Amino acid sequence: MPKKEKGKSHSTRPITHRSPSWCRYTSEEVEALVVKLAREGNFPSKIGVILRDQYGIPLVKPIVGKSITEILKDNNLAPAIPEDLGMLLRKASRLHAHLERNRSDKHNKRALQIVESKIHKLSKYYKRKGLLPKDWKYTPTVLAIR
Repeated sequence: MPKKEKGKSHSTRPITHRSPSWCRYTSEEVEALVVKLAREGNFPSKIGVILRDQYGIPLVKPIVGKSITEILKDNNLAPAIPEDLGMLLRKASRLHAHLERNRSDKHNKRALQIVESKIHKLSKYYKRKGLLPKDWKYTPTVLAIR
């Protein structure tokens, strides 16, 4: 008997690029919700989750015609650095703080190396795309963690 393939349980995105017929929000309402949630301090990915779970909006782009980050850029609410890079910077900061307290923790030294290499790869990509300034450089310091 063959083994069942793994990784089939994820959800798939809708095939059509039209707004779903059961979604009763207009593009102006969705855009206002995105701006409101961003002003409350939510990250773009968190905004998408809130819209999906609390408001029943599956995807913003088919309804509004723009992604969440594009809406935030238009309203001058976009984060200074991209969200995924910011999260990696926070993780590296936490690992640095941990390693200052626990100098001989070999596993987390390796984890820090992996996170820093991801930061370097991602920053190279964002510099090429123009989302980060060309002179932006990662400095491994212990940042204040929210």
